[in-house]
Amino acid sequence: AGVEAMDVAKRLMDYGFHAPTVSFPVAGTLMVEPTESESKQELDRLCEALILIRAEIQEIVDGRQPRTNNILKNAPHTAAVVTATEWNRPYSREQAAFPASWVKHSKFWPSVSRIDEAYGDRHLICSCPPIETYQN
Repeated sequence: AGVEAMDVAKRLMDYGFHAPTVSFPVAGTLMVEPTESESKQELDRLCEALILIRAEIQEIVDGRQPRTNNILKNAPHTAAVVTATEWNRPYSREQAAFPASWVKHSKFWPSVSRIDEAYGDRHLICSCPPIETYQN
């Protein structure tokens, strides 16, 4: 289906979860770390979200959603995106913003969509002054 770990991580944001780490300890995998402070209800919500995301992936596999312009590749969906006048996506705004009934009761809106993902983690650039400034 062409779905990457990053797509699942970003889609979890639409369900109200902080996107899990995808570059540590193994690049390209999800590292989900529920802590002992998470309630059973919260863990159940996470499981439900993952099951629903798997169903969204199946729609791509079955050809009901395109491989590139789909709900996972476009995640997360910000308030600005969902409320924009123009909507040219093959799924509804409702599916984008409120993928589960419980999301409507306490929606967390991501402030931005994708920027550069883990590019900065993999391409470090020193923003220090030139080495000459440290010589004196």
